[in-house]
Amino acid sequence: MNIDHHLSDELLLDYSSGAMVEGWSLAVSTHLALCSDCRQSVRDMEAIGGALMEGLSPVPLAEKSSQAVFAELSAAILPSNDLPLPQSGKSLSILPEPLRQYAGGDLSDVPWQRLGLGAYQYLIPTGDDETIVRLLRIPAGKPVPTHSHGGLELTLVLSGAFSDVTGFYRRGDIQEVDETLEHQPHAAVGEDCICLAVTDSPLRFSSFAARLVQPFIGI
Repeated sequence: MNIDHHLSDELLLDYSSGAMVEGWSLAVSTHLALCSDCRQSVRDMEAIGGALMEGLSPVPLAEKSSQAVFAELSAAILPSNDLPLPQSGKSLSILPEPLRQYAGGDLSDVPWQRLGLGAYQYLIPTGDDETIVRLLRIPAGKPVPTHSHGGLELTLVLSGAFSDVTGFYRRGDIQEVDETLEHQPHAAVGEDCICLAVTDSPLRFSSFAARLVQPFIGI
């Protein structure tokens, strides 16, 4: 798989250090399941972090502190960094792990919600209150309304492709944008574009019509 758009080193470092909430972590780990280059970057960061940790002198924890740490680790629900290798051949799934587990199966099992104009979404429940995680299905050859962002957005292509002012994105490519970008993603012809999108704030649509229906569709 030829992947042209990768995650920034800052996000990979946050992921490798365990500093991400669940929504961002799900997007990163799903990209890693498809991208060998970013998997290697995470391994390198983890190796460097491990070497630094080995050089620190151990500090004993009080009994109550150690119990709290183990309780928090037991309750953690973030996707594991120990990722399975991508599948190959005809059995290849559209939704790789860990995303497939969150969606309850592969693409055919997704309970889509109609957005209008042929587009669909599925809101993926997570355990954090900072992000909104959704699968999006954009009809082949159709655009998304022009919009900007109130914060960070990660968009990972799982099937089909899209393009905007920043480039062309296909399966495995991930787009990382912030409030400085206004764009209009356009699904490529021939196949619906299926994306995993994670945001931390609602989109800012340029069109009055899009803003009018925004409260009803939750984007």
